[in-house]
Amino acid sequence: MANQSLVSVIMPFFNAGNFIHEAIESVLAQTYDHWELLLVDDGAHDGSARIAINYAERYPGKVRYLHHEGFRNKGACASRNLGVRRADGVFIALLDADDVWFPRKLEEQVAILESHPEAAMVYGPSQYWYSWTGNPDDMQRDYVRPLGLAADTLCKPPTLLTLALESKAPTPCPSDIIVQRRVVDSVGGFEEQFRGIYQLYEDQAFLAKVCLEHPVFVSSECWDKYRQHPDSCVSVVTARGKKYTVGLFYLEWLERYLSERAINDDELWRALRSKQFRYRFPNFNRLLNSTRHRFLQTKEFIGQIGRRAVR
Repeated sequence: MANQSLVSVIMPFFNAGNFIHEAIESVLAQTYDHWELLLVDDGAHDGSARIAINYAERYPGKVRYLHHEGFRNKGACASRNLGVRRADGVFIALLDADDVWFPRKLEEQVAILESHPEAAMVYGPSQYWYSWTGNPDDMQRDYVRPLGLAADTLCKPPTLLTLALESKAPTPCPSDIIVQRRVVDSVGGFEEQFRGIYQLYEDQAFLAKVCLEHPVFVSSECWDKYRQHPDSCVSVVTARGKKYTVGLFYLEWLERYLSERAINDDELWRALRSKQFRYRFPNFNRLLNSTRHRFLQTKEFIGQIGRRAVR
């Protein structure tokens, strides 16, 4: 144990009473034991704070309960930053209070980081988890989202950010990543302006800062279950029809961030401009995609006729 690196697990929560017990238990079940769990209360008022406090009392020295001054709600980014400030670990692992980890998650990720010390972060594909409901209609809906790039490789910056803007490689789920503590500090932690509905992009803003400057190891292993439910931030924003409004907020923030740092990567800037256009004019983009699809269908149909005529 003395030779193992300490992992600080940061779990912010707000009214997560239905799920937080399962999330915490998935940390306790880890095969890698040298971790600390920081449960950060973001102003919860549903009883989840009591659950967190009970775990902290049952596991002193392993589990800690934190809260903002006055028990205020300050958003996931501020809560994660609070957790990072109070963390003692060499590595930071994130876990949302409605997600769960597979038992070997920390063991395998720490092994990768220690064998690739140049890697700032490790992530793999997540399991999109519908079957947690027990509903027969949901039992077959679980799937692991493709990475969109070659796995088990070290990606140099800013490759992952460019691919994400091009919609070729999805941004990893926060509950899947583990990152070097020194890197979290070097990029300034999480952007606290991403609150409310804009919280949908709080993880993307943080990951953009990491992937812009540091190499990241992308693994083929699936280490987490990403719970799909109607009260999640993604579901709420989608239901309100705010997807493009929230997306533009992130893209405009990213443009300022790149400009302030005088980033001159042409491919990255082209990807950003293209993404901004698609989000500013979503109806035109849908029409363009529909027209392109019909053109390809027509081209294929004509090709089939030509091949039959040759026969």
